[in-house]
Amino acid sequence: MTDCLFCKIISGKIPAKKVYEDEKAFAFEDINPQAPTHVLIVPKKHVIGIDQATEADAELVGYCQLVAAKIARERKLEHGFRTVYNVGPDAGQTVFHLHLHLLGGRQMHWPPG
Repeated sequence: MTDCLFCKIISGKIPAKKVYEDEKAFAFEDINPQAPTHVLIVPKKHVIGIDQATEADAELVGYCQLVAAKIARERKLEHGFRTVYNVGPDAGQTVFHLHLHLLGGRQMHWPPG
């Protein structure tokens, strides 16, 4: 998608602080971090959001969770971390390309929001 911010980051047209990359996903530091670790894990395939994902995307959605867990291990978030998919504007989604937030390094509160 040519006008998608995250597609431009993945392609290198817009700079980002890369944390991880492979053939399926790209992860980078959030520019407005809400925790000491706040990384966005983005599939390279453009999917608008989890609500637009299909059964064909199931492996990719789960794969993003595995990438988040790998980054959490690397950052030694042994006391816990949170992963979040925001879905739609009311949930805080501002970029309409599926992305998983990895948050950690501080006490998380419940309920969130």
